[in-house]
Amino acid sequence: MAEFKVLELRIGRAAPLGPAGALSAIDKHKVAGPLAAGRLGLDGDEQADRKHHGGPHKAIHAYSISHFATWASELPGHADRFRPGAFGENLVISGASETDLCLGDRWRIGSVLAEVSQGRQPCWKLNLRFDVADMARRVQDSGRTGWYFRVSEPGTMTAGDRGVLIERPHPGWTLARVSHLLYHDRMNRPALAALAALPGLPESWRHLADARLASGRTEDWSRRIETPHS
Repeated sequence: MAEFKVLELRIGRAAPLGPAGALSAIDKHKVAGPLAAGRLGLDGDEQADRKHHGGPHKAIHAYSISHFATWASELPGHADRFRPGAFGENLVISGASETDLCLGDRWRIGSVLAEVSQGRQPCWKLNLRFDVADMARRVQDSGRTGWYFRVSEPGTMTAGDRGVLIERPHPGWTLARVSHLLYHDRMNRPALAALAALPGLPESWRHLADARLASGRTEDWSRRIETPHS
């Protein structure tokens, strides 16, 4: 797989989400025409929680359209929610998913050179978005998380652009493999050490792998995936 297609570009502003009005920019609207993409993402896009979202390693979020039918079949009572933009993605992608992309992949999209930096670590705001109490855990367990690009060379992109693979430095590290390691084969020490040694890995992921190796334990996910009650 050396190519994918961008079906839609989406951006959004922070707004209240859920009954407690948690601030989130997950609701992103479709944009017609070209958009500039810089080191911090698409022009006009916003992240409400800069501590956990956004930044150079999470500049652009992508999600595969192939996942929506699977989600709808698994959660038929919420099927109408699984449509492009549902996961707060900036790029709606066809022709590629987490099994096809590798950490460090460099893709030319329009005039932008984008690098796959990490898979998404889902948070509790997905529970509110879909009105499913354990949606974040479902996303995590499934591996259908979407992924982030960092922008190596700024430029412009538009719906209909093809993503063309320029370089694949880590062919053994698909996003699906990383997800399986982080959330299922969690104390595979050789794999954790190999992940931590990958050039270009975001420091937060390197720290996660090193912490597991040092402690022999998996980190607590509850604050990330369970909806706060106060």
